[in-house]
Amino acid sequence: MSTRAPLWQLDACDLGAAYRTGALTPLAVLDAHLERLDMVQAEINAMAWVDADGARLAASASTERWRQGRPLSALDGVPVTVKDNIPLAGLPCRWGSRLWQHHRPEVDESPVARLRAAGAVFLGKTAVPEFTLQGYTASPLTGVTRNPWDPALTPGGSSGGAVAALAAGVGVLALGTDGGGSIRRPAGHTGLYGFKPGWNVVPREHGLPEVLPGMEVIGPVARRARDLPLAMAVIGGTAPGGWAAAGAPPRPQRIAYWRHIAGSPVDAEVLARCDAAAQQLRELGHTVNVTDAPAEIQAFNQQAWPVISTTGLAHVLREAPHAGDELSPALAALWASGQAWRATDLFEAQAVVRRLVRALGTVFSAHDLVLSPCSAALPWPADQSHPPVIDARPVDGRGHAVFTAFVNASGLPALALPAGRAGQLPVGVQLVAPAGGDALLLAMGLQWEQAGGSTSEWPLWP
Repeated sequence: MSTRAPLWQLDACDLGAAYRTGALTPLAVLDAHLERLDMVQAEINAMAWVDADGARLAASASTERWRQGRPLSALDGVPVTVKDNIPLAGLPCRWGSRLWQHHRPEVDESPVARLRAAGAVFLGKTAVPEFTLQGYTASPLTGVTRNPWDPALTPGGSSGGAVAALAAGVGVLALGTDGGGSIRRPAGHTGLYGFKPGWNVVPREHGLPEVLPGMEVIGPVARRARDLPLAMAVIGGTAPGGWAAAGAPPRPQRIAYWRHIAGSPVDAEVLARCDAAAQQLRELGHTVNVTDAPAEIQAFNQQAWPVISTTGLAHVLREAPHAGDELSPALAALWASGQAWRATDLFEAQAVVRRLVRALGTVFSAHDLVLSPCSAALPWPADQSHPPVIDARPVDGRGHAVFTAFVNASGLPALALPAGRAGQLPVGVQLVAPAGGDALLLAMGLQWEQAGGSTSEWPLWP
């Protein structure tokens, strides 16, 4: 993209090239992003906290480093947002909850610390639902977050603020979390690339208490696939083969395409875009075969997820006996459910996860990747927690989310790819790799982008 484009539209690769030649400075780019934020925040309500002063100090220091020819990394001077369940020293980290509204950590969570050491410029914190446990983004602290492609609709959750800001041109990269699809589904709803790394690929210390133990990871969201390896080179540990492998063209892959999970409903327009994505992957030289998802995925969704997610909340709130007074009715119900499960229920949920992992091992003995929709539904009204009906069939609160949480439970990496739009609404597809396939997924993302997978259009505002 030419630097003649508005500065808030430039990706990290563009910015690095412009900083290197002196055509742009991090201060000028920051000012453009803050102006863009002023333009869009009232409409989409994506930011939970803005740190303009801190960002300006960081951008000033970065500008001087680039002037001296001594940048700290390829992300030096790049504006980044941080999801409001990831501690950023000195700023509130409220987790969307009145119970945490006064929490202000003194230490960065480790991926944030690595970004800070790399010279990233933090714009502030992005909005989340309470305790990041819902598939839309609204909280008692920040209100309702809206999708820039249609502000009447949700960007999804729980990284809804992250993707809404990024899709609208606020920030170049967004740091999010994914415990059951919270990066991938929102990225799909807003036309972005969202990467869920494999378990322990992004080391974490100094974070909030775990709601989804062994499942939630930190990962980046980007408008361009080529920015993801830059982010992972900073926040990630050493991937098998190194992150440099993400730039190599992928060899032809054997891809299993799951259009449904146990016959669960999927919006027809979502399936149409996913079918087109499958054909595009075939044209890129990959083998894509429609297959049935293992029954163990549906078993996990129905039997294990409700236990794991709600007992995790009960554990976090175990020393807050009057928490129900500060929770929304929906979260109070989840909290009560988590307190009601028995230890034997959690033990059985863990057994369901073990059976799921074995079943996925069989899948990846015959295939290299899995393709599916990111979400079973298009975005729904912004103030509703979930769509009650998909493809004319009633669904529960997780009916839209059937394709994602199994990835977290099994510790696998996955990547959301933009797959065009249904009308004006973006649709995303998901690629899942076996353990250790992180760099392969980023290479697939680059190939997808080079074949025309990214959009050059912007929502809402010129």
